[in-house]
Amino acid sequence: MDGLSENVAAHCPSNEQLTAHANAFVERLIGSVRREGLDHVIVTDESSLKRLLRSYIDYYHDSRTHLSLEKDPPVSRLVMTGNGQIISLPQVCGLHHRYERAA
Repeated sequence: MDGLSENVAAHCPSNEQLTAHANAFVERLIGSVRREGLDHVIVTDESSLKRLLRSYIDYYHDSRTHLSLEKDPPVSRLVMTGNGQIISLPQVCGLHHRYERAA
């Protein structure tokens, strides 16, 4: 090897070192999508898969609680108070539900 190649090789971590840490978040997301969505439906074609994934991503950001956020979704929402009737809003093709008070 020439001097430049040896210098670059000495400072660049190998893929084995990166993959254990870099893919942890992706693997966790893929596992959540599979367990909470794909394991419960039959995907017939690419468009139905895209529709399900889009719906799951909306659910993941708007409704699903996250322990690291103190059981709040990434897009925070207000606590609804009052005596109105509680209604169920189906999400992810009806696999999950979000509950809100009717006005």
